[in-house]
Amino acid sequence: MERSTNQQPDDLVRLDVSVPIWDRFFMVAPLVVIGTREQDGEYDLAPKHMVTPLGWENYFGFVCTPEHATYQNIRREEVFTVSFPTADAVVLASLAASPRCGDHSKPALVALPRFKATTIDGEFLKQSTLFFECKLDRIVDGFGANSLIAGKILSAMISPAALRSMDVDDQEVVSDAPLLAYLAPARYARINRSQAFPFPAGFQKTRDAES
Repeated sequence: MERSTNQQPDDLVRLDVSVPIWDRFFMVAPLVVIGTREQDGEYDLAPKHMVTPLGWENYFGFVCTPEHATYQNIRREEVFTVSFPTADAVVLASLAASPRCGDHSKPALVALPRFKATTIDGEFLKQSTLFFECKLDRIVDGFGANSLIAGKILSAMISPAALRSMDVDDQEVVSDAPLLAYLAPARYARINRSQAFPFPAGFQKTRDAES
């Protein structure tokens, strides 16, 4: 086995961190659609990819900007929905990003199949596999022009094909319910193949910490 020399590879490209670096390479991210209630009682859907579980408990967070209606709606209503679109619903997710008209309406939303949330006042994108209903936990401002919006999941639903089971191989689940991945900054992928991760012998995953 070749021993590490602890030397930096000589072919690395140093990026200029005086400007945002995120459009210089691809990163894999989930693509979700956040649902909120507008001040006039209508509902808005907006795609987001800077999203993540927040720890092992049922907390979920995503990045937004105070300039967006999504941020303002959540700060006012203190609830939001999360839809994880199916792999063939990328066009619907894109429509949710349509710009607003002069009266701040989004006519493209009329074309999106939706259904009502059950425990909060909100709507989901119907062509999805996973659905969260969240109550606002906190908003952390100050990441430049952006903010982290954190919510506690009050209710979660999933399509049967996407649900893991002791009786079904994980690869079969991924094959039957492919995942939609966003390759930031401007591409997407359909994930229908996977491999088991090669954890080292004796590795144990806990809710407190990971090695």
